[in-house]
Amino acid sequence: MLTYKYKAVSQKGAEVEGFVEAFDEFEAINKIKESYEVVTSISEVRIGKGNVVTGKINEKALSILCSQLSIIIGAGLPIFRAFEMIAAQTENKKLRLILDGVSKDLAAGQSLAKSFLSKGPELPATFIETVRSGEESGTLEHAFRRLHDYFDKSSKMKGKVKNAMVYPAFTMIVAVIVIVIIMVKAVPVFTSSFADINMDLPLPTKLLIGMSNFFVNYWIVLFAFIAFLLAVYKFFDKQEEGHIKLEKFKLRIPIFGKLAALKQASQFAATMATLLEAGLPVMEAVSITGKVLDNDYMGSQVLETVGMLEEGKRLGDSLHNRTELPQLLVEMTAVGEETGSLEATLDTIGQFYDNEIDTTTSRMVTLLEPIIICVLAMIVFFILISVYAPMFSLYGGI
Repeated sequence: MLTYKYKAVSQKGAEVEGFVEAFDEFEAINKIKESYEVVTSISEVRIGKGNVVTGKINEKALSILCSQLSIIIGAGLPIFRAFEMIAAQTENKKLRLILDGVSKDLAAGQSLAKSFLSKGPELPATFIETVRSGEESGTLEHAFRRLHDYFDKSSKMKGKVKNAMVYPAFTMIVAVIVIVIIMVKAVPVFTSSFADINMDLPLPTKLLIGMSNFFVNYWIVLFAFIAFLLAVYKFFDKQEEGHIKLEKFKLRIPIFGKLAALKQASQFAATMATLLEAGLPVMEAVSITGKVLDNDYMGSQVLETVGMLEEGKRLGDSLHNRTELPQLLVEMTAVGEETGSLEATLDTIGQFYDNEIDTTTSRMVTLLEPIIICVLAMIVFFILISVYAPMFSLYGGI
């Protein structure tokens, strides 16, 4: 539904203003004329783009929403009233706008999935299709409960990975800042004392002085070079072919690539299990899963299997040609398909990969810490040698 702002004249001749919800302008005018005889002006009020709320909603907020809806719908409250109640207490502004619009659409007789799609087109496809299936089968309570589990697990998993990377990232940022300060402020003070000494400086000292002079005199060039690299990366990333190549490269990065592959395997299993439990056909579930995977290269690999499924091939056989998917995931999918327990098998393998992500993340952090310490120690050692080597040479010549 759309929102219209109007001006009208009351029976007493007073000019009034207000807002009205309607599917089109003609319906809006009819609603206004129920209260006022003359409509002097009417115009649509746009939220976002044509009453559409743009921007993604984070998974934690979606998880809370699905949990609330599951409980309230299970209690027997009318669904449009449930959305009104949740919208009134939702802190996320974008989500609140979506829920307000959906509650009004439901009161006007529109379907829930269609309303979600029109009011929040950037909502995950997994969410929209699961709601659609639950609405058609009359199992909305169960659908929202399943979506709560799905988004809750996904949110917590991403949170664990981000939290694990906080310490290494913070350490590297502090190290870079300290090194820049040393190069710009401390090193020139030490090296200036060598300028009046007529002696051949050691190679490490020459290198340190050169780097320090570069940081002091040509820092703009350094920043310009970094900005240029970022611009090239963004340009390449915006091209479809370039984006896919970058996504593929991310899976090849040592340590991080393995973690990314595990995350995609877990997401594939969890999404497929959620959609299959909602009652979607395998082909449609695979198509949606390929679109929602975080890594677009792996998503394209999954989408390529849709054509094979249309030809009558089994899912397990179609996935065998997808080299980026872990072999265990492919084999277990085939086993689940053959035994008629694909949904349960995917749930199990998803939990397995969640545990693998935990283990890999802990191991990665454990490995990164000594590497960072060793790199910093080498940099500090190089600076100390560069500063003290001329002094040792000077004292040795006395």
